[in-house]
Amino acid sequence: MNQLTVELPPNISIEEARLLLTIKLFETGKLSLGQAAKLAGYSKRTFIELLGKMGIPVVDYPAEELELEISL
Repeated sequence: MNQLTVELPPNISIEEARLLLTIKLFETGKLSLGQAAKLAGYSKRTFIELLGKMGIPVVDYPAEELELEISL
């Protein structure tokens, strides 16, 4: 596993930076939900709740595909 060392400003905690990084990696498809939750140090359920509070969808399902599924 790769390691990254970053100097953070005093107003940003390590936990906050780790959470924001894992959210972005999940959002861009670089990490799965489980991988992101584990890296952030949360259960999947808690990580999903945090994503919801930040307005980030857990499931990326295009509207066109959803409409097609519903019409079948």
